[in-house]
Amino acid sequence: MNAKCYLSGAAAILLSLASITHGAQEEAVLGAGCFWCVEAVYERLPGVSEVISGYAGGTQLNPTYKQVSRGQSDHVEVVKVVFNPEEITYAELLDMFWKIHDATDGRGVWPDFGPQYRSILLYKSDAQKAAIEQAIAAQNEKLDKPVATEVKALDIFYPAEDYHQDYVRLNPNDRYVRNIALPKLKKAGLKP
Repeated sequence: MNAKCYLSGAAAILLSLASITHGAQEEAVLGAGCFWCVEAVYERLPGVSEVISGYAGGTQLNPTYKQVSRGQSDHVEVVKVVFNPEEITYAELLDMFWKIHDATDGRGVWPDFGPQYRSILLYKSDAQKAAIEQAIAAQNEKLDKPVATEVKALDIFYPAEDYHQDYVRLNPNDRYVRNIALPKLKKAGLKP
């Protein structure tokens, strides 16, 4: 009898674990200008469970906002998007990426110009790399100028300082938020 109870308990645990892992999360790392704006856009998408502002694409260890924002680093302001691929696909995340900035301008993303605000897609797998290449080819067919988005393998993602996380939501009266981030949300068809 005890063995049956143990097996029943083990089966219940396995079923619980299966339901947790059934909706396995994936991650995408991308940069399209100031991470405050990009974070605010992706946080509003169904199927996205978390968005973390940070730095990636460069070589310095443990970059800070001061270094990155002043161009004293080769890192880019990016976001890590944690998503459920059963609810939103990587391709759909890329569709939003093209909507929220001019990916043909290699100088950065208006109003923030400089290499630290450049358009970048950092892939974590061969499948993501293939999806990026396909999306860029499709964009190049639609646009008058070629896509200038940098594409590279993700080496390491550094989360930004705590005060940058959820910046738009926590600072609705900030001038940058009111003048840049909120209009970008509206342009993307999302609620501010």
